[in-house]
Amino acid sequence: MSRILDQRLTWLSDSVARSLLGGRLLGLEREALRVAPDGYISQVAHPVALGSALTHPYITTDYSEALLEFITPPLATAAEVVRFLDESHRFAYRHIGDELLWPASMPCILAGEASIPIAEYGRSNLGVMKHVYRRGLAWRYGRIMQVIAGIHFNFSLSDGFWVAFQEREGDRRSPQAFRSEAYFGLIRNLQRFGWLILYLFGASPAVCKSFLDGKATTLAEYDDHTCYGPFATSLRMSNVGYTNRTEKKSGVNVCYNSLAEYVASLTQATVTPWPPYRQIGVKVAGEYRQLNANVLQIENEYYTSMRPKQPPRGNEKPTLALMRRGVQYVELRSVDINPLDPLGVNEPQLCFLEAFLLFCLLAESPPLDAEERRMIDANQMATALNGRDPALILQRGRGPALPLRRWAEEILGSLQAVCEALDSDRTGRPYAAALAEQQESLADPDRTPSARILAEMRASGENFFRYARRLSEQHRRYFEQRPLARERVLFFTAMAEQSLREQRDLEAADDLSFDEFLRRYFAQR
Repeated sequence: MSRILDQRLTWLSDSVARSLLGGRLLGLEREALRVAPDGYISQVAHPVALGSALTHPYITTDYSEALLEFITPPLATAAEVVRFLDESHRFAYRHIGDELLWPASMPCILAGEASIPIAEYGRSNLGVMKHVYRRGLAWRYGRIMQVIAGIHFNFSLSDGFWVAFQEREGDRRSPQAFRSEAYFGLIRNLQRFGWLILYLFGASPAVCKSFLDGKATTLAEYDDHTCYGPFATSLRMSNVGYTNRTEKKSGVNVCYNSLAEYVASLTQATVTPWPPYRQIGVKVAGEYRQLNANVLQIENEYYTSMRPKQPPRGNEKPTLALMRRGVQYVELRSVDINPLDPLGVNEPQLCFLEAFLLFCLLAESPPLDAEERRMIDANQMATALNGRDPALILQRGRGPALPLRRWAEEILGSLQAVCEALDSDRTGRPYAAALAEQQESLADPDRTPSARILAEMRASGENFFRYARRLSEQHRRYFEQRPLARERVLFFTAMAEQSLREQRDLEAADDLSFDEFLRRYFAQR
């Protein structure tokens, strides 16, 4: 344990400092493909009864019309987050007919690119922009990669915590600047230590061959329909899964060493033309293929394991929101959907993630240089593809390489003091219990979700598709056997109806052409 981390943990152990942790907020975004009973991706439009995918705050779509996204509001505890997510799932199952929610990150059987419907958001300029952006992703990367699903975990600490922490650090910057830079320190450490998330919670060790779409692969063949990695944890987070490396090929590298550097480098990627995308064309025969021909169409195209977030106001660019008001929360994006759980995630897992992110905030976090960024990428790839290999060695800064298990033991050891602080206002010590559960998974890799999935496939004699489809049917029964309380049905119904009204209002209020709308959006400074 470093001296700085030790000092900060000692400060956190004080009862006054511990009390400041009570104001933190958590939230989740869970993606789930709607699939037909035969396991193919749904061709049915987003159900109107679920509301408007453009304006609904809790039930929307991601890339595809068939890719639902369930969003919780910011809540105080992991238990409340799980409860809200469970309710939104039960409401959705009332309105998707005989369809299933696919239980895994890697998608179901795909009949090629054309079988994946791009999400539609109505006739408003904002809705058209969201659709054209996704059309651009299809031209740039293909549609198949876009229907990989994941879980995003949102985390923030209270204003009271930040005031006390800044005082403890003796920092003289503005509160907004201090908070933002501390969150960026958290993000850098998440990148350094994020391979641990893939080891502990990776749940995509196998993939349907239809996802590979005939492409060559180094994965082993499970059977005629499935490929897998014998020691893989998260194919989703490997080079098999969702990647966009164009920004590196173009020489644009997003920097996390400060808010200003992050915004400048990300903005540079959104204004730098990229010849292959120019060849695609932007507006061809009167129809938009993409928003522009730059390295990134918009900031959100940059895929990363964690994003700093500040909710935009109106149609404000995310980078402008960050520069004007600083970082409000962080979004962890490297969590696989766990098909072993009906919600894809559970309360102990969220408790562990809370403790892990707080550790990343408190640990010393020097700037990243090019060599360390290379090590971070190498460690993530190695863990995603071979994380359960007992011989796996990771690179750590300028020190000697060391086994994954030894490094993980050090991190989990440091988490004990964090969990003690988080447990101070909880009964039953849920954070210590969550940590103990993951220490067991470290000691025995067969307890990890990725290993359990492969073991269950072998035991049942099922390939990935048949295994995931059976689980999706089990999960549907789980939700349907627990009817949603009437008042919650009324709540979600009212939210759906309100969102449809809001979409209609947006469409009626538009008084600009789409061309002018885009010009004004990108002209924001």
